[in-house]
Amino acid sequence: MRPHLLAATALLALGQPAIAHDIKSAIDPGKPAAFDITSASATTDGRLSTFMMEVAGEAGSVKPEATGKLQGAKVAAYVWPTGFDPSAVGFAEKAGILALAITAHPDFDDTPLFDENGDGDPANDGADWHSHWVVLGKDDGCGAGLKVLDVSPGVDLLPPTAPMLPLALDSPGMSPSLKGKTARITVPVKGGEGVSFDAVTAELQVNAEGKTPLLCVTGVHDVASGDLSLPGKIVKQ
Repeated sequence: MRPHLLAATALLALGQPAIAHDIKSAIDPGKPAAFDITSASATTDGRLSTFMMEVAGEAGSVKPEATGKLQGAKVAAYVWPTGFDPSAVGFAEKAGILALAITAHPDFDDTPLFDENGDGDPANDGADWHSHWVVLGKDDGCGAGLKVLDVSPGVDLLPPTAPMLPLALDSPGMSPSLKGKTARITVPVKGGEGVSFDAVTAELQVNAEGKTPLLCVTGVHDVASGDLSLPGKIVKQ
């Protein structure tokens, strides 16, 4: 399916009921093993939700190469698009697709409240894998037809831990685990039982001219469902 059709399918899928607890995906030798999804699942205890995906290779073993500048910087991501309304974590209601992401990008740090690498400097951690909530929307100007929504900090509603970038992006400070074939992240979000989800591995890129769309999804390695239909369901732990 074409990327633009994937985006449209995802937007439509938010209102559809989930039909499976987890998602299985066949290994594809043509995809990078570190981003070739084989399964995805999610659980909740009512207060915390844990998202997991397994890949054919070593999760987190491939990161973008540093370019030394923000403009044009690349981002590697393990992403769970969800059926949560963005207001569940502090964004504007019905703003777009709320997705949880584990990302790495050596050219900038978008988690200014947290010191992920523990060196005493909270402003140099972008190269390490870290977590984000993002709101995605369609944009034909992006290679994969999706972008992180452009916003105006101080005008548009953002969560209290948002880094105040012109993006619908939150940095909740929850540490991900990438070990062996598994990428896993636990975040506080209520009302998770029965919420639909999918799993995606993707590349994003900051606009080389600093213009909008500022952060595009430029390529998709794999989609667990194959069509971004969000067939998974978060189950009670």
